[in-house]
Order: sequence, then structure tokens, then C-alpha cells
Amino acid sequence: MPTVAAVVGFLEEFAPPRLAAEWDNVGLLLGDRQARVKRIMTCLTVTPESAAEAVEAKAQLIVTHHPILFRPVKRLTTGNPEGRMLLSLIRAGVAVYSPHTAFDNTRGGINDAIVRRLGLIDVGPLRRGEGPRQCKVIVFVPDKDLASVSDAMFAAGAGHVGEYKECSFRLAGSGTFFGSDASQPTVGQKGRREDVSEWRLEVVCPESSVETVVAAMRKVHSYEEPAYDVYPLRPAASKLGEGRLGRLPQPAPLGEFARAVKAALAAALVQTVGDPLASVQRVAIVCGAGGEFLHDAVRVRADVLLTGEMRFHDYLAAQAQELALVLPGHYATERFGVEELATRLQEQWKDVEVWPSRRERDPATWV
Repeated sequence: MPTVAAVVGFLEEFAPPRLAAEWDNVGLLLGDRQARVKRIMTCLTVTPESAAEAVEAKAQLIVTHHPILFRPVKRLTTGNPEGRMLLSLIRAGVAVYSPHTAFDNTRGGINDAIVRRLGLIDVGPLRRGEGPRQCKVIVFVPDKDLASVSDAMFAAGAGHVGEYKECSFRLAGSGTFFGSDASQPTVGQKGRREDVSEWRLEVVCPESSVETVVAAMRKVHSYEEPAYDVYPLRPAASKLGEGRLGRLPQPAPLGEFARAVKAALAAALVQTVGDPLASVQRVAIVCGAGGEFLHDAVRVRADVLLTGEMRFHDYLAAQAQELALVLPGHYATERFGVEELATRLQEQWKDVEVWPSRRERDPATWV
């Protein structure tokens, strides 16, 4: 039987929080990481109805797509619906985790699931993200220190390049120093200039590991004051990012594509913006509310942007730039994702009961 921490670890490996948008609030938002988990409920949003379902079913963990506590909270009381809902979860010992935009953007996440359901090919991110931030650490070492210093830096996390480790560049040269009366040089003498054969040792490391790598270097370096430089590197483009861009195997009229979307997502209704007879092939996809990606879709010359919902003025902006829109609703583009996530969790822990909320419904209906 897993702990909350174990489930969180699994979810963060599948949908790393670093893939989430900067404005998002992902992660474990409520609960005890060490609590044991027998029952897990997934849902699109924690509402009074879905929270009551979790409490009544004695769930220990809710995995919700949309975060709770999305905005700062100054008081938590029974005086408002959100307070009553959260206090009921706290009293029942129900933890809440949200992967949100990390789940949208990860490999095998919601945007990829839409791509799969529509049969798109040649797929990549719509808005490409940056790779991990790295630095280059350069240190000057005498011959006798080269092996010990490089080994210490590798052990501290430096020298990884793609699928390779212990990567470095080494260049032989000559260094000079003049030690003051207060110095204690390990090579040569103080009070005069010394010329020493040295190596220029270069390694890359994650920005977050720089202090650890430098500390490891200093610990084994024989010099009283090792000379070293740290340079931030420009992040490389990531293979991942926000949204997806792909293409249909064959061009199709916008109206026909919209009907395919309706069937693939089991949507009650699909809105379109654009000529229903216009041919579309390059498809941009953003689950949920994707208005902020309109300009990205135009930039990559997509024929159509598929997203859950947008503002009226975004319709006009898309129309003016000859970008078609297909809008099956926020719920339709994401609810199936939390159903698939329940299946993924159930496959991971056979002895845990996992289910997607049975009471959750699309709050919007068409009359």
C-alpha cells in the first residue's frame, strides 16, 4: 500500500512539475505526505460535489487536474463554499495533488492524448520550452590534482552531456602567481612569482548544482586559493513544451474536422470559427482555455487551433488572421484525461482502489 509521497513521486516522474506554466500551482496542495493510501479519486476540479464523493468513499487522496488554492487565501472558514469544502477534506484526512499544466504538457499527457485520438502526425510542441539551465565551471589545476579534482566534480553532478557522463575538456598551459607574506602556497614559494604547469579543466553542470560542484572541487584541490570561473550557458531548446502542433495525414474541410473532434472527445457540441468548407491540415492543440496561444498558432502557420474555450475577442482576432478555431468546450478537452490518469494509477498499484469522480459533470449545458 503506497504512501501519499509514493503516489506524488510517481506523478511527478510522469508529469515533472518543471513542465508546468510559471503561473500555475502544481504539486501536493493539501495533506500528509506520509499517510497511507487505499483509495484514490481523480477529477477535473475539486467541487463541493466531488469533495463530498471523496469523503463518503473514504478516499485518502484526490488527484485533481485543476488546482485548489489557486489564489492566495487569507482565511479558511465555513463562511464560504471553498472553506467548507476544504475543511471537510482536512477533517477526513484527504490529501489533494494537482499536476495541471505539467499533465497537459508531458509526454503522454492530455495534449498528446488529443493528438492520438485525432491521428495527427509529425507532432511537436506548439510553444517550445527551454531545456534545463546549465553552467560551465572552469578550474585551473596542477598535474597532480587533475584526476582527483575531475573525479570530485563528476561525483558532485558535473560532466553530464545527454547520454554521456564524466565529460570534460582539458588543455595544458602555464599559470603564474605571486604569494603575499600571509600566503601558504602548496607549490613554489611566497614572496616571488611562480610559473606552474597547469591544466584548464572545463565541465558543465546544472545551474542548481554549481555550489555543490565548486565545493567538491575546493575540497580536493591542493591550492590555497584555486582559480576558477563559472559561466551561465544559454538554455538549449527542449524537445517538450506547451501545446502541440501536428498535421492531419490528409487535408480535410473544417466542418469535417470539427465533427471528428466532437466524436473523438465525446463533446456535446463543438463551436467553430471559420469557413466550414475551408481546407485544414496543420493543427495546433491546447487543452482547456488556450486563448493565450492564439499568436503561437498564427506564428507556426497552423490552419486551425483546437482548444476548449476562448474569449469572443479572440474569435475576432483569429478570424482576422485567417486562423480557424474548433472549440469543443473546456470539460471535453480535459475530463477524459483524468479518466485515463485513473487507469494509469490503477495499473501502478493493483491493491489500491482508483476511480474517476462519478459525480463530476460539465457545468455548461446547451438548450
